[in-house]
Amino acid sequence: MSQPAPVTNVASVAGAIEAEMRALPVRTTSTMRAVRRKYSQALKQANPDFMLQLASTLLETDEYRWVAYELIQGHRAAFQSLGGAELELLGQGINSWWTVDAFARTLSGPAWRDGQIPDTVILAWARSPDHWWRRAALVSTVALNMRSYGGRGDVPRTLQICRELAQEHEDMIVKAMSWALRELIVHDAEAVRAFLDQYDAVLAARVKREVKNKLQTGLKNPGRQMQ
Repeated sequence: MSQPAPVTNVASVAGAIEAEMRALPVRTTSTMRAVRRKYSQALKQANPDFMLQLASTLLETDEYRWVAYELIQGHRAAFQSLGGAELELLGQGINSWWTVDAFARTLSGPAWRDGQIPDTVILAWARSPDHWWRRAALVSTVALNMRSYGGRGDVPRTLQICRELAQEHEDMIVKAMSWALRELIVHDAEAVRAFLDQYDAVLAARVKREVKNKLQTGLKNPGRQMQ
């Protein structure tokens, strides 16, 4: 692997990253992440504005969206500079499950968990006319609860977002609702049961089935797991 481009300007670094990605003999998440790690190391001393500009430049190519997000996540000062406005700029163009999840799991959820943005930012996304931003609100709760993401459990904030979207039956929202509730089970199964009971009349059948399975068996789809 070649040496990283000197940190001179955003365009040169972005171009170098993209050139290395294109030159990979096999392009997988693993090989692309190795390039990202190299640049994370090389850019440790870059200032936060440089990193945010670099991420914005990489976001112009949707294929590198997750790389841009991980560069910010891996740069302490850049990540800690994120507020609502910065996150919404970085989230522009989310338009699929993977772009939403890369954004919410890597940036917005952890920033919310760490107190960098207020609940009102995530609530506004939950009320957005764009269903991808509504999904981002739900997926952002994952960082509050998933231990491998540093989650310590946050029943009030998770259920606040779930209540906002309890009546949604759009497929991407339904799947995110199920995920959000299942991640909360490890911290407060009774609160999840109470939520299912309270919203039984409006929750999508998939949410109720998967979350109840998780409560009862520890698996989302126990029959499928046994095959």
